[in-house]
Amino acid sequence: MSKFQINILGCGSATPTEQHLPSCQVVDFRDHLMMIDCGEGAQLQFRKMRLKFSRLNHIFISHLHGDHFLGLPGLLSTLALHDTGGTIVVHTFKEGVDILRKIMDVFCRDTSYDIVYDVIEPARGIVLDDRSLTVETFPLYHRVPAVGYLFKEKPKQRHLKGDMVKFLQIPIAQLPLIKDGADYVKPDGTVVPNELITTDADPQMSYAYCSDTMFNTKVAECVEGVDTLYHESTYLDDKLVKAGPRGHSTASQAGRIATLAGARRLILGHYSKSYYDDSLFAKEAATTFSGEIIAAREGMKIDLL
Repeated sequence: MSKFQINILGCGSATPTEQHLPSCQVVDFRDHLMMIDCGEGAQLQFRKMRLKFSRLNHIFISHLHGDHFLGLPGLLSTLALHDTGGTIVVHTFKEGVDILRKIMDVFCRDTSYDIVYDVIEPARGIVLDDRSLTVETFPLYHRVPAVGYLFKEKPKQRHLKGDMVKFLQIPIAQLPLIKDGADYVKPDGTVVPNELITTDADPQMSYAYCSDTMFNTKVAECVEGVDTLYHESTYLDDKLVKAGPRGHSTASQAGRIATLAGARRLILGHYSKSYYDDSLFAKEAATTFSGEIIAAREGMKIDLL
């Protein structure tokens, strides 16, 4: 199967602690790296996890709070020092673009790479669409405009049965069409059904990133059918009265969203500094979600299989 991996660089909330760094993840899709949020410490953790700066092409910012954004100017400056070439696309709100341009003009006016700013809105929309993957924004419900990101593989090609291809002497030029699902028409006009020549394609994987947001069933509607869901779990239910007013969710609420979305796996994160035992988040989420639950930790590499 093709590589689709989530790297956890930071899974704490606003205040860095000895346990956790602020929010940052890197999606490794077929060796193309895409960063989601960039809190303080992101570039150091990037190196510790042996990720390659040269493969970083896109940076997606969920909202303009410091624990999701303040690591970005330093990262962009470091990339310039490494003579990184090519283009890096930063997806953020217009205010974020204005801030970054001012900072880069002061501290790093000349870069060896091109920065392209993609202005996003707190709404649903496609922000990346290539031949293998789409990335879509959807609104989250926080104290400032915020979006989640949905990464979806496009349909994959079917697998050829080598013995049948050889037996039927199918021309090489016909193979791409057959892998896309076409039947094979022999020179005498006989039609060979595709299912006799191929086996099913690998399943399409999908990943949704939801941080920061209060509990809202509209989030589940936006990511319905997702395979793996990352949903913030800033608090446990003992601090439920704080969650909504602060624009956050509890672990049990994250589990409810995963259940409503029909997800197979739930990843928890964005933990408040007031908690010291991350396993409590998974235990609480299990009261509302019966699928696989992972309590995120820095350094984790999670394969979407």
